[in-house]
Amino acid sequence: MGRDTTTGRDKLIDAARELFAAQGVDSVSLREVTRNAGQRNTNAVQYHFGDRHALLLAVLEPHHELVAARRSALLDALDTGAGPGLRDLAEALVRPSAAMLGENGGRDYLRIVSRLVRDPAAMRERGIADRALGRWDRMAQAAMPDETLPLHRRFSAMQLCFNELGRRASSRRRADHRLFESDLVDLVVGVLGAPVSDETVTLLAERDASRR
Repeated sequence: MGRDTTTGRDKLIDAARELFAAQGVDSVSLREVTRNAGQRNTNAVQYHFGDRHALLLAVLEPHHELVAARRSALLDALDTGAGPGLRDLAEALVRPSAAMLGENGGRDYLRIVSRLVRDPAAMRERGIADRALGRWDRMAQAAMPDETLPLHRRFSAMQLCFNELGRRASSRRRADHRLFESDLVDLVVGVLGAPVSDETVTLLAERDASRR
């Protein structure tokens, strides 16, 4: 058998990724990460990373960068001439992240992100915010009807996207994700493009009047 050349730092990242995905970032003790990584030094996480936050960034960074690069490439293609359609935008949201279902460690990454995205403010504070995702949000805002903007449907679309990806990543492994991915794009289009009812328009007006 060949000698295991995986470093202690890499083992900690792998262990943390699996534990964070299964239990949540704040539910796992650093001692548990160290134990699952097979490290004898109980301060191994502090030695290599400093704290939990830095460990989380190390877990997410390689996957985050890959997804952001793919999303940026799609947005670059859309950011020319006439504004993109809602389906184009839905695909730019879904497909770069859905591709992680087939990447090494990608399923755990998606499960972690599906938990974190529930609190965007906390993601920004932790320095986890995806600049490509912020760009997507701005482009979606420009493409959507004005009457939908106060309803925060872009946030709802992101929540739907990442929650479904996290659920898929937690389910029985499948080799073919094409149907799931296409249906998720359809669902995101539906959220972004759903008509605003007369009742909702009335309630929005009442809310705005009450804030004056």
